[in-house]
Amino acid sequence: MRNSSFYSHVSYFTLAAYFDIGLIKYLLFMVLMSLYIVIISANVLLIVVICMHRSLHEPMYIFLCSLFMNELYGSTGLFPFLLIQILSDVHTVSAPLCYLQIFCLYSYATVEFTNLAVMSYDRYLAICHPLHYNTCMTFKRVVVLVVVTRLHPLLAVVGTISLSSPLQLCGNIIHKVYCDNFSIVKLACSDTTVINIYGLISTCVVVFGPLILILYTYMKILKVCFSGSKQTRQKAVSTCTPHLASLLNFSVGACFEVLQNRFNMNNVPIILRIFLSLYWLTCQPLFNPVLYGLKMCKIRTICKSLFGCRVSKRLDLQ
Repeated sequence: MRNSSFYSHVSYFTLAAYFDIGLIKYLLFMVLMSLYIVIISANVLLIVVICMHRSLHEPMYIFLCSLFMNELYGSTGLFPFLLIQILSDVHTVSAPLCYLQIFCLYSYATVEFTNLAVMSYDRYLAICHPLHYNTCMTFKRVVVLVVVTRLHPLLAVVGTISLSSPLQLCGNIIHKVYCDNFSIVKLACSDTTVINIYGLISTCVVVFGPLILILYTYMKILKVCFSGSKQTRQKAVSTCTPHLASLLNFSVGACFEVLQNRFNMNNVPIILRIFLSLYWLTCQPLFNPVLYGLKMCKIRTICKSLFGCRVSKRLDLQ
C-alpha cells in the first residue's frame, strides 16, 4: 500500500513521458518553435484582417475571430512549457504551475468546442432562416454568445480544478509531456467520488450540450439542402465545409486524448502516444487559420489584396 502521509502534500510533479533523445532534442526544439511561430503569425494575421476591415464585421467572422483568439490562448498554454521541457534535463513542474497549465488547456478545449457549436448555430440561421438572420443575429446577441462561449466553459474548468487540487495524492508522476487533470486524479489516495460525479455532470453540460446543438443544426441544414435550390446548396457547402473540417479535426484529436486517459495504452509505442496526446493541441491552432484563410472567400480576397499591395509597393521602391 502506498504511503499517503508522505505524498499527501505534493509540491511538484514529474513528467515521465519525456525520454533522452540526445542532440535530436535541439532539432525537435527548432521544429516546435517554428510551428509555434507559424501558429502565432497565422492567427494574429487573420484576427487583424477581421478587425481592420468593416466588410468582415459580421457575426460569422466575429465568431471566427473568437476562435482564432482561442487558438492563440491554447498554444501559449502549451508551447512555451513544452519547449522548456524539451531542453531541460529534469522534467519536473511545480504543483501551482501544473494546475495553471491544466486550467489553460482544459479551458482552451471547452471554449473551442463551445465556439464551434455557436458557429454551427450561426450557419443554421443563415441557411435555414436567411430572411430573419439579421433580426435574430443582432450585435447584442453576438456579444452575448461570445461571452457565453468563454464564461460557461471557464466556470466548469474552475470547478474541476478546485475539486482536484485539494486531493491527497499517493504519487507525483504524470505519464504525459504536459500536466493532465485526469492523471492527477488517478494519483489520489483520498475519496474521489465528488470529483467523479462533478466530472460526469460537467462533461454532459460542456460536451453533450454543444454536441446536441451541432447535430440539430446540421440536421436542419441538410434538410434545407436536399429540398432547396442549387444556390442554397452551394451556399451551405461553401460556408459549412470549413466548419465541419475544423470540428472533425478537433473531435478526432480529443477522442485520441480520451482513449489514452481511459484505456491502457502501454502496448502502443511511446512516440505514438506522445504524438496522439499533442495532436489536438498543436494541429487545431494551425489547421483553423489555414483552412479558413483558404476557404472563406472574403478573407482570402482581403489577404491577397494586402500582400499584393505590399509586393507592388516594394517593386515601386525598387
